[in-house]
Amino acid sequence: MSLIIDEKDLDKFILIGDRVLIRPKNPQGKTASGLYLPPNVQENEKTQSGYIVKVGPGYPIPAMTDVDEPWKEKKEQVQYVPLQAKAGDLAVYLNKSRWEIEFNKEKFIILPHSSILMLIRDEGLFE
Repeated sequence: MSLIIDEKDLDKFILIGDRVLIRPKNPQGKTASGLYLPPNVQENEKTQSGYIVKVGPGYPIPAMTDVDEPWKEKKEQVQYVPLQAKAGDLAVYLNKSRWEIEFNKEKFIILPHSSILMLIRDEGLFE
């Protein structure tokens, strides 16, 4: 089951914490011997791949405060450990921990960064 979103602009999406938004790569529709596979077989695979569209800010860490100086104004600024994944990377991920959404009649996957097994980054891909 997928969630259908009617919003018009993908730039308005804000991912929380260590979440990653992925556009699934079109899986191969046939085996090496030439047999065509139905779509439900491809979706039940343990691992899949796709291109990263957006990433969240990362893992939150507690703010360092000076306890011994109570007169200082305390500013609670959340700091994050950044994620390894970047937009444009090809990710190989575990299929079981995904959430599927549909945006502009296109399927996207939201998953935690810890579900990504491997990243393939081609720096010259978008030049």
